[in-house]
Amino acid sequence: MSIAVYTITSPLHDKQCIEQYTKEFFSHLDFDFDYKGEDFSTWGQADLDLIFVRTGGTENLFKQRYMDVLDAKKSVYLLASSNSNSLAASMEILSWLKQRGIRGEILHGSHQYISSRISELAKLEAAKKALKNTRAAIIGRPSDWLIASDVNKEAVQAKLGFDIGYIPIEEAERAFAQTPGQPNTSCGNGCHENLPDALRIYQALKKVIAEHEINAFTIRCFDLLTSLRNTGCLALAKLNSEGYVAGCEGDAPAMLSMIIAKSLTGKSGFQANPARVDTEKGEVLFAHCTIPLDMVERYEFDTHFESGIGVGIRGYMKEGPVTVFKVSGDLTRVFAEEGELVENGKSPNLCRTQQIIRFTDKQAAKYFLQDPIGNHHIILQGHWKTELMELLK
Repeated sequence: MSIAVYTITSPLHDKQCIEQYTKEFFSHLDFDFDYKGEDFSTWGQADLDLIFVRTGGTENLFKQRYMDVLDAKKSVYLLASSNSNSLAASMEILSWLKQRGIRGEILHGSHQYISSRISELAKLEAAKKALKNTRAAIIGRPSDWLIASDVNKEAVQAKLGFDIGYIPIEEAERAFAQTPGQPNTSCGNGCHENLPDALRIYQALKKVIAEHEINAFTIRCFDLLTSLRNTGCLALAKLNSEGYVAGCEGDAPAMLSMIIAKSLTGKSGFQANPARVDTEKGEVLFAHCTIPLDMVERYEFDTHFESGIGVGIRGYMKEGPVTVFKVSGDLTRVFAEEGELVENGKSPNLCRTQQIIRFTDKQAAKYFLQDPIGNHHIILQGHWKTELMELLK
């Protein structure tokens, strides 16, 4: 992550003393940065820009710089020391920003706190940049049963900075027809005859991705059961592990959740739906017939659960800390709760990948019965609630 530091200084102060103190101030901070000084010409090019308010009497200087150079849509982070009225000036500047609806924050305190906060902010700003570089699409329409999972494209554009396109499902079907078949490969559990075509679907979707230059999508995958007599489960498992965001059932809010999570964590997310909720234990059993292959320690092939055809994935993820995450299609609601993956299941009466998650806050389980955001939710490895909520602020 790249971090740039700009400075603003009152001409009334002794320049040599200020420069010496600046060197001392940064010598105690534990992060790599590109020192720009008073030259703001490259503002906005780094993942994170910081402005070191080195002295008091800089409020109007900042106002001039801000009006001429800075981006009104970009959060402003001010570094403030304990010397030369740096903090007082920073407070006046931040108040001026807030009056104009501009986000900002003063980084002040111990060297350890400032370094830690800069690291956190750099991740958040890198995530924002990644979101703006997203090219997303829905392949086919959302599945008919997703009656509460619409997406507000205008809200997505305004808040996350990218559009969501539409690609007819017929394009994926034509790409499949144009993809050469592959020899049979045994995979057990009665799906050996379906594996070659499951891999053809994977190759077909890679063609669609390349042609439309997208890096995130969700597909109306159940249509493939009828038209191709196979599923997209294996294709999505592989594509997610290759760095794309690949969602199921044309569920756009689930795809948005996966995009947001990946922009922040750099990792894949598992789209699944609750199959059982135990509010007394604070546990939820999640299941789906696919999971990114980079999230599991091992996996097995089986058939797709509902149809009994095609290739489904039974993945076994490492037990430990997880976060369950979901945003609504208009980005007005968010669910983010942490817990532990306590068991991988193998019931024949559920979608093939099954995970029992015990929430840290047992009350979180009641959300799924009282006020859920649709049925699909995204499971992430690790604890990310704080970072996700701050990004979505």
